Amino acid sequence: MSPRPPSAPQKALTDLDHRIEAAVGRSVDALWEQCDDGLLDEPHTRLVEAHRALVQAVIGVTFHRTLLHRLTEGEFPVDQALFERIDRTVAQLEEAAGIRERQKATVAALESVEADAPRANPAGVELSAPDFAALLAIARGAHLRQHLLTNQLSVVTASGTRIPPSVLDRLERAGLVERDTSHRVIAGQPVTLTDPGRTTLTSRRPAIAAATAPAPRAGAWPATPRARN
Repeated sequence: MSPRPPSAPQKALTDLDHRIEAAVGRSVDALWEQCDDGLLDEPHTRLVEAHRALVQAVIGVTFHRTLLHRLTEGEFPVDQALFERIDRTVAQLEEAAGIRERQKATVAALESVEADAPRANPAGVELSAPDFAALLAIARGAHLRQHLLTNQLSVVTASGTRIPPSVLDRLERAGLVERDTSHRVIAGQPVTLTDPGRTTLTSRRPAIAAATAPAPRAGAWPATPRARN
């Protein structure tokens, strides 16, 4: 009997996590906890539900790809039972690959939240939610690299997210990030936050969280988020 994928999706990461955190001003874990406690408004609740479905799809794709590799690497005897397991795993992988549609639903819910949460840096320059998410990702470590074959430039962050050069240019023009040009682009130029960039992250996120958090119910003490396993 084939093993089943884990049911708890909290540890999976998606390409949208940084952008979600930037839009809501708190971690994804904290957002999920507040949803479980019934503290979110309708747009944020829709975002959590869509994101949970996306995370579950990510887990499904990873699980079935790993299982398919195990079935075909020679561990099991080649017989009709193996062919049936492979066919079943491929069908399950195809179903899990509906992740693309899940991501569209998550993006739609996220854009609704972003529309109500404009951001600006301390100098008064308007900073969009995607750019704020890119700034947050760069803060955790990033390098500008040039592909050896295509010569295409992209910013690769510590989490594996790739940021287009156009976004880097906007953040540089705003004075929020800088590159270490003493390194060659092919080898990777470190991209770091400037003092205004760090101030943007530290000074705006608490305000954003306060603005998006719903008011506590009358007579109720604010609940402390429960830790999830």
